[in-house]
Order: sequence, then structure tokens, then C-alpha cells
Amino acid sequence: MRLKAGIFVAALTRRLFAEGNMAAIERRGSEEAGAIFVRIRHRDGSESLAAPAPQTAFDEDHPDGRLFEFRKTRVPEAEVSELIAREAKFDPDIWVVEIETDSPETYLPFAEE
Repeated sequence: MRLKAGIFVAALTRRLFAEGNMAAIERRGSEEAGAIFVRIRHRDGSESLAAPAPQTAFDEDHPDGRLFEFRKTRVPEAEVSELIAREAKFDPDIWVVEIETDSPETYLPFAEE
């Protein structure tokens, strides 16, 4: 069974805080099943955006988990903001979580390329 979006976001932010990193909920989406986008701020001022991976990335043994993929990697903040705005216009139930960490793969499961 897949964790509800609100629970996944709460666990993600709590884990980041516990390890001394920063996390903030920029936009609250649907508690039940909103898509989760993670804005990753890097120390050099650039940003990356992790978004839900497509269904084709899921393993047949674990179809209910959450997987992410990078949509933008180390780009200016404006590019990430623009993509988030387009996604929110398409789906108003999205979550946007902002994190600051050098290793997002520690906190998010990424689909294999």
C-alpha cells in the first residue's frame, strides 16, 4: 500500500531535520494522493527539481512505492519555479517540498536510468 502524500512529506521533512538539514513545505497538495515535487537547493545557489517518476520506472514487485526522477539539475532558481508553476496549473493538488542537502538520494528513492 502506498503512503499517503501528507504522511510521506511529513516523514521526509522530519528525517531531514533530524539529520541537521533544512526542509520546508512550499505548497500543500492533496493529503491523500497529491504528486510530490522536491525542490533541492544547492550550496552554489543552483537548484534541482525531483518529480514523480513515470509509471514505466516502477518495479513489478513494488508498484505502490514512490519513485522520483530529476526534471532539472543544477539550474537557476527561475527555471525550477517556472516548471513548478506549469505543473501546478496542470494539477492544483501537487505538493512542493524544498530541501537543502548535498545528497538528495539519501532521502528520496530515485528511479534507475
